[in-house]
Amino acid sequence: MAPTRNLTRDEELGTTSDDDDDSPSGKRSKLDRFPLSRSELVVSLGVFLVFSSGLFCIYITMPSAELGKLKLPRSISDLRLLKDNLASYANEYPAQFVLGYCATYIFMQTFMIPGTIFMSLLAGALFGVIKGVVLVVFNATAGATSCFFLSKLIGRPLITWLWPEKLRFFQAEIGKRRDKLLNYMLFLRITPTLPNLFINLASPIVDVPFHVFFLATLVGLIPAAYITVRAGLAIGDLKSVKDLYDFKTLSVLFLIGFISILPTILKRKKIYE
Repeated sequence: MAPTRNLTRDEELGTTSDDDDDSPSGKRSKLDRFPLSRSELVVSLGVFLVFSSGLFCIYITMPSAELGKLKLPRSISDLRLLKDNLASYANEYPAQFVLGYCATYIFMQTFMIPGTIFMSLLAGALFGVIKGVVLVVFNATAGATSCFFLSKLIGRPLITWLWPEKLRFFQAEIGKRRDKLLNYMLFLRITPTLPNLFINLASPIVDVPFHVFFLATLVGLIPAAYITVRAGLAIGDLKSVKDLYDFKTLSVLFLIGFISILPTILKRKKIYE
């Protein structure tokens, strides 16, 4: 395993003492600096074009009548309309629909496009709980994996530009838990302690091994996927995405997360005794 790289302010974040300037001019100069080099930008655009081309090839095979109904939902009302429009197509062409659904979900997850929660709700509305959970977990894991490797390739300057303090905190926590890293990553995946987007981008930067990242993602996303997919069955009664994660639901997720790190807590207790 490669040793963890320490993130110093000057070397990793590429900042100088001027970055600590809270004046308006200092903040403007910080925002004006684009974090990616020209070669990194070319690579990221190339990967984006490859994914986009594959997605486009899938969509042009759809019947023109159905193609005109496609629209990424941005609200529950948009999602209800999309579900009604695609229900017949999903029944008549299940293989084509699943392929297009998977490609869209993975594309959105890879390139951090908001809205995958609506895709998860749609899976519940169209496929039911079991098939929906399998689809969502598969696509979320595949998208997170793509995002992991994309970040490993070009993500360091971007994430250190966007979340320098959060990245330093994450690296410190990972460093303290190397012996039980899978348990800690499971806890992060199960609970909303850190955004999944940040975990996908930051994990390769702080040297989280891929097998740990993959297993934690595959298993840790199941509880949240079940909650979201199950809510999709009653999409007509859902008023807002915020209704998905009430106090009771969050309590259950944190309880499951606590169980995942219980072996680590018990081990530390034995050591201290």
